[in-house]
Amino acid sequence: MSDSLSGRLLIAGPSLGDPNFDRTIVYLLDHGAEGALGVVINRPSDIDIVDALPQWSNATGRPAVVFSGGPVEAGVIVGLARVRDPISCPGWSPVVHDVGTVDLAMAPDAIAADVEVARVFAGYAGWGAGQLDDEVAGGAWFVVDAEPDDVFTAEPEHLWGTILCRNEARIAMTAANPSWN
Repeated sequence: MSDSLSGRLLIAGPSLGDPNFDRTIVYLLDHGAEGALGVVINRPSDIDIVDALPQWSNATGRPAVVFSGGPVEAGVIVGLARVRDPISCPGWSPVVHDVGTVDLAMAPDAIAADVEVARVFAGYAGWGAGQLDDEVAGGAWFVVDAEPDDVFTAEPEHLWGTILCRNEARIAMTAANPSWN
C-alpha cells in the first residue's frame, strides 16, 4: 500500500483471528514505510479519568474514562485531542485536520491549539513495516474514513454498528460472516 492510512479507521474483520481485536475500531495515528500505530476507540475501561489524570478530567468527553487503546505496552498512555485552532504547536501534533496527539504532561489550558475535547488511551495497536498493509490486503481489516466525532463519541459501545452501517464494509463483513449481523 503506497498511501498513508493515517487518520482513517480500521474495522477488525472476521478473518483477523486475534481476540485482542475482536469487534474493534482502530483510529490510525501513523502509517508509513516503518509501520503503523493506532488506538482502539471503542473499548472504554472502568478507570475514571479523574483518578488517572485529574488535570484532564474537564477536557475529556463522555464517557470520562481511560480507554484500552490496544494490546501493545498497556503502561504507555496516548492522548488525542480535537482542537479549535488546528496549528502544530507545543503540546499538540496533528494526525488529520483538527484531531491530533496531545502531550498529557501539559495541562489542557496550556496547549496553544485550544483543546475542545480529549480522550486518553492506555496502550496502543502497532504493526511492523508492511505488516498492516499485508493484513489489509488479506482482508483482516476494513479501512474506512473517520467522521469528525468517531474518536470522541459519547457512545463508544455503539460505534461498531454505527460505522458498519454507514460503510460498504458492512456488506463485505456480512457476506464473510453472517453471524456478525
